[in-house]
Amino acid sequence: MQIDQSKVKNILVVRNDRFGEFLLNIPAFRALRESFSSARIIAAVDPAVKELALSVPYLDETFPWEGKKHSLSEKLRLAGQLKAKKIDIAIMLNPSQEFNLVCFLAGIPVRAGYNRKWGFLLNRKIPDKKALGLKHEVEYNLELAQAIGAKTADKSIKLNIAQSLAQELVLAARLDEQKDFVVLHPWSSDPVKLWPREKFSELAELLAEELKLKVVVVGAVKNPAFPAISGSTLIDLTGKTTLTQLALILKRAKLLVSADSGPVHLACAVGCPVIALFRNDLPGKTAKRWGPRGEKTKIIESNNLAQISAQEVFLTVKEILKR
Repeated sequence: MQIDQSKVKNILVVRNDRFGEFLLNIPAFRALRESFSSARIIAAVDPAVKELALSVPYLDETFPWEGKKHSLSEKLRLAGQLKAKKIDIAIMLNPSQEFNLVCFLAGIPVRAGYNRKWGFLLNRKIPDKKALGLKHEVEYNLELAQAIGAKTADKSIKLNIAQSLAQELVLAARLDEQKDFVVLHPWSSDPVKLWPREKFSELAELLAEELKLKVVVVGAVKNPAFPAISGSTLIDLTGKTTLTQLALILKRAKLLVSADSGPVHLACAVGCPVIALFRNDLPGKTAKRWGPRGEKTKIIESNNLAQISAQEVFLTVKEILKR
């Protein structure tokens, strides 16, 4: 049954996993805004992503809901809160047994998602074929949005970051408007996607010595400190930035070099050129599904990341900086 878009007042979107995955839903959020122009769009996100979600112009409201198991009382409380908001449509952009149940208990008339994790509680559902990696995650997300009639021609990923949110950190780290620095992100949530850290160190030395660039290393609190390089050109901000601060740093950078991870998508969202290192032998985890979608991006792929030399990446950096 076709949905009368003019009568939809409130839409719930659920994407409460990691921030990289969240960012790849921006085109789907845009599709909802363009197709349901008079609706209020409410997003359930991971608590760590909430601040970043405020910079997505298509969302009217966000609330945190951690991607973990919650007690029955917590789920019933959330169902009651959603019922009070009079949600017309809920779309589960990441499969969630909890949200399938909560949205059913909240009596939301249209519940869309993938036909798994208690998919029988949904009344608009599509098969989940994402693990096959046959197309990009952005396309998969738009495919689900189309299940409720939402479409857009603009598949770009963009954020509106307020400079004031990170100005103090940027000044303290000596990252001025001259864009004389590159950012390295040597980490990934999946160990099989890591380029050896000694190669990142070698690359940092080349950038500092041959191009006279500052090197900024970023990462989460859980990541270890990056090895020092010669001179005073290394600025290690590992564990010292919020996602919004990281976004502004990337916006000012000449380039990001990163393993396959969330920062590659954050960089694209703020217009920072990207070199991303990807495995090409892991079904569903290759650049075909997860690659950065920006104007100035370069993907270096191998079935053995250790075979990618620092010199190869360095030459690619020089090539992009000439553009």
